[in-house]
Amino acid sequence: MANSYLFRNFTSAGNRKTFTFSTWVKFSDATSISTLFATGADSENRLIFIRHDSGSGSALKVDGKTSTNQTIEVRTNRAFRDTSAWYHIVLRVDTTQSTAADRVRIYVNGVQETSFAQSTYPSQNYDTEVNKTANHMVGRYSYSASNYLNGYMSHAAFVDGASLAPTSFGETDSTSGIWKFKPPSGITWGTNGFHLKFENSGNLGLDSSSNTNNWTSQGDLKQSLDTPSNNHCTLNPNDVMKQNSGILNPIYSNGNLTMSTDANTNTSAFGSLSPETGKWYWEFKVDVANTTGHRVGIFFANDKTHGGSYYYGTDAFYIHQNGEIYYNGSSTTYMSSYTAGDIISVALDITNGNIYFSKNGGASDNTWADGSGNNNQAFPGTSVNGKLSVSWPAAGTPIQPYFDVYGTNNKQSINFGDGFFGTTAISSAGSNGNGSLFEYDVPTGYYALTTKNINTYG
Repeated sequence: MANSYLFRNFTSAGNRKTFTFSTWVKFSDATSISTLFATGADSENRLIFIRHDSGSGSALKVDGKTSTNQTIEVRTNRAFRDTSAWYHIVLRVDTTQSTAADRVRIYVNGVQETSFAQSTYPSQNYDTEVNKTANHMVGRYSYSASNYLNGYMSHAAFVDGASLAPTSFGETDSTSGIWKFKPPSGITWGTNGFHLKFENSGNLGLDSSSNTNNWTSQGDLKQSLDTPSNNHCTLNPNDVMKQNSGILNPIYSNGNLTMSTDANTNTSAFGSLSPETGKWYWEFKVDVANTTGHRVGIFFANDKTHGGSYYYGTDAFYIHQNGEIYYNGSSTTYMSSYTAGDIISVALDITNGNIYFSKNGGASDNTWADGSGNNNQAFPGTSVNGKLSVSWPAAGTPIQPYFDVYGTNNKQSINFGDGFFGTTAISSAGSNGNGSLFEYDVPTGYYALTTKNINTYG
């Protein structure tokens, strides 16, 4: 969350020459600097340990500096712009190495980065700022309240006194071939070593290593169900609608689960996961509304270029704030209108070609639209009008959650099963979440849009 981070004052010095930092991270944007781990008293005496550097094209950068010179500056050529993916990032530092390039090594998803735009390595046996008796930060610069991590983090680990390969923290799945988390074991953590699992929602800085080097959380940090082992759908800032006036991007926040606009035009956003079959459920809440500013539904097209001020052709199927369904170039009254504070549930049945909408209700309530302007239908829509049949595109075409806001002073938040609308937790969890948290009851046989569910039920 914005302006949130963890800090700890290292009261005892550790090994300033040799250490390892490992974390899983899902960046929410590629346009701002996101600091993973940092220390240093000021801008002239620092080691901004590792950061996602927007000014360098979304590269990863390790940056060290003293008042007299730049001691470390290692920046990858490769950019990391995928806001829908989890990355496992490992930094190995060992300044005792005789080969300069072995003193600072960066790994992503188990593979060492070897191509660098900048490669200033520390001198042999150099004492870095890390492990001094000083404040250290996770998710923010250490010397200024800036460059907070914009995204999600999981399993942040620091090993004091050892340079470890990424295989200490991850492994290749034997079935999928995908790099995945592995619980660290048999590690000698050293004086300041720690392992933050973020499992305790009331104490996110709890150290799970043998050291009890607990951290203090600052700001509005939230525990997320979005993890490397079960990646959740979010809104995708890299997936944009192109119109005559150019690319119209929403303003994203809260881990790409809130969108708004500051211009008197419409801006569209799309879910990061695109199932081709299965039954799926998500919720949409209007945070701030003008009279006609919100739409929610699905989009199924590879080509997102059009010339209209907003789109309701054959590629989009959505419920408008006025209660009308827009599809195939026309609109018709379907449910009652909605406004600020209302929650719209979407039940998408790709397998059978149906979609349902509910207002402020759930699977056990008579709140699903009947197709005639009312919300009085019990799921699964016994009325022909309550069940909307959709002609799906050719196989391989993305079928994505679709959201749109129009005009100034509009904002909406999405719950894909994480249990939050923006920074506000759901008031009470409905049933049938299958490990996900939704405001209302999830229809039987429907699931949250996560990678684990898609692999199992998609």
